[in-house]
Amino acid sequence: MTQITLVCPACSAVNRVPVERVSHAPRCGACHKPLFTAQPVPVDEASLVRHIRLNDIPVLVDIWAPWCGPCVSMAPYYEQAAAQLEPHIRLLKLNADTAPQTMAKYSVRSIPSLLLFSANKLKAQSAGAMTTAQITQWARHHVA
Repeated sequence: MTQITLVCPACSAVNRVPVERVSHAPRCGACHKPLFTAQPVPVDEASLVRHIRLNDIPVLVDIWAPWCGPCVSMAPYYEQAAAQLEPHIRLLKLNADTAPQTMAKYSVRSIPSLLLFSANKLKAQSAGAMTTAQITQWARHHVA
């Protein structure tokens, strides 16, 4: 039975889930909360690194800030994208104001910015607000 590793969005515990159960609302073995909530997961820099390194599914990160108009206007679209892309892609939100190391490491110069990781590597990066359809199409294109 093939298993994949998923980081719990609630407690950050690492879970091994049979591939065939990923689409059947798996729960965390530690905190028993759902591993997928159809919502972006807010993260800090440390938990971002944990998700990138340990999730066996691709990770899509929205780098945003609460004072950024385009970021705020894109937020509902990103939430809708989470409902469409999970459980095949984990969606995270990282506040740019609290993530100077991430901003520098990935040369993020404007927000909102999307970073797509797969197998612990940056696969694609995009700056600027997008609609739900644009986010899902962009992510699926770069994961394929």
